[in-house]
Amino acid sequence: MNPTFFRRRRVLLTLAALSVAAGAGVRAFAQPSAAVIRVVARKFSYTPGEIMLKRGVPVDLELVTEDVVMGFNAPDFNVRADVIPGKTARVRLTPDRAGTFTFYCDIFCGSGHESMSGTIIVT
Repeated sequence: MNPTFFRRRRVLLTLAALSVAAGAGVRAFAQPSAAVIRVVARKFSYTPGEIMLKRGVPVDLELVTEDVVMGFNAPDFNVRADVIPGKTARVRLTPDRAGTFTFYCDIFCGSGHESMSGTIIVT
């Protein structure tokens, strides 16, 4: 193969990498800022147990636990995360409709798990 081929290939690969990196930066920068709500999961409750949101306003939920592995599931908003002790799980939620919605633990965490839920109220 001739050296010109390799030079052109290197230039094309470099341009492709820069294009991907630039596109990722634009997407990250273009995301609207969101309020952050910290949600603590403990056997067998969430704090806060009631989360008040506004329709169309994005929010980041920071989910933590110190007990055991928990789950967080808000099926009406297609949001789900594993909550692992010592780590922070983050999910973004933008409510698209008003109402009262339930979130719950979907990983068995012991006796009392069945009642581990909370409410999202969207105005």
